[in-house]
Amino acid sequence: MTPHGMPEPSLEAPLTAFLEALARHASPATVDAYRRDLARFRAFAEEASLESWSQLDAALVRRFLGQERSRGLAPRSLARRRAALSRFADALVHDGVLTHNPVALTPSPRQPQHLPRPVDVDQLAHFLNTPHDDSPLARRDQAMLELFYSSGLRLAELAALDLVDLESMRVRVIGKGGKPRQVPVGRRATAALEAWIKARGQWAAADEPALFVGKRGTRLGHRAIQLRLASLARERGLAEHLHPHRLRHSFASHLLESSQDLRAVQELLGHAHLSTTQVYTRLDWQHLAASYDAAHPRARRRPTSDEGTS
Repeated sequence: MTPHGMPEPSLEAPLTAFLEALARHASPATVDAYRRDLARFRAFAEEASLESWSQLDAALVRRFLGQERSRGLAPRSLARRRAALSRFADALVHDGVLTHNPVALTPSPRQPQHLPRPVDVDQLAHFLNTPHDDSPLARRDQAMLELFYSSGLRLAELAALDLVDLESMRVRVIGKGGKPRQVPVGRRATAALEAWIKARGQWAAADEPALFVGKRGTRLGHRAIQLRLASLARERGLAEHLHPHRLRHSFASHLLESSQDLRAVQELLGHAHLSTTQVYTRLDWQHLAASYDAAHPRARRRPTSDEGTS
C-alpha cells in the first residue's frame, strides 16, 4: 500500500506514466535518455528484490550509482542517471507513492569542466559570410547557422521552433525545464530567416508548424541539424569541428568580451543561476567582483576616472 492507502502499482506502470508525462514537454532526446536510465535502474532494483517503488530509499540509489561508476560510466552520464531518478522520484512523491524524494539525499557526481573552445571571431565571420548557391537547402542551413550564433540557442530549442515563435527581431524559445524566454535576433540572422521562409514553402506543407524542415517537409531532427553543421564546416573550409553547442559557446564568449555584462549573457542563455554562466564563459570571480564594484551604486570602491559608462 502507498502512504495514502492506495494499492501499490507495479514497477512498470509508474515508469510508463512518468515517461509519457515527460514526453509532453521534454525533447525526444531527453525522453529517450531517461527511458534508458530508468530501465537500467529498474533492472537493478529488481535484482535487489525491490517489490514496490514505495520501498525506494537513498541507500538503494547510492548502491546503483556506485555500481554504474564501477562499470566506468562517465561523470556526465552518472549525473544524468541521477537526474532521471530524481525526476521520477518527484513524480512518485506527487502521486503519493513516496513521502519524500530519496535521490535528494545522494550527492551529485562531480563534473569535469570540459567546455568547448569558442571559434575565433574572424574565422567564424569568414565562415558565416561564405557565399552559397541560394538553394532552399543553402538558405535553410544559413538561417540555422545565423540563428545559433545570433541568439545562443541550444540544439533542442532551435529544433523545436515553430513559425509562430518568430517575431520582429526576436524569437520565443522553451528552455530547459520548460522555462520560456525571448531572445533578440540580429540583423544578419533576420535576413537569413526571411530568405529561408520565402523558400520554405517548396518543402513544407501549408499546415506544417515547424520553422526548420527537411526535404520531406517535416521538422528537422536533432541529429540532422548536427550533421548539417559538421558538413558545412568541411565544405566551407573551417578547420575545426562545428556543432550547435560550439556556436552557443562562441555566442556567449564573443558577447561577453564585447559587453562584459555577465547578467545579460545569463538571461540570453537561459541560465537559472549566474554561477552557471560564470563557468560557461570561463570568467573568474575576480573579474565579476570588479564589474560589481564598478557598477553597483552602493559598492565600496570609489569610481576612478577611467571607469566610464559601460
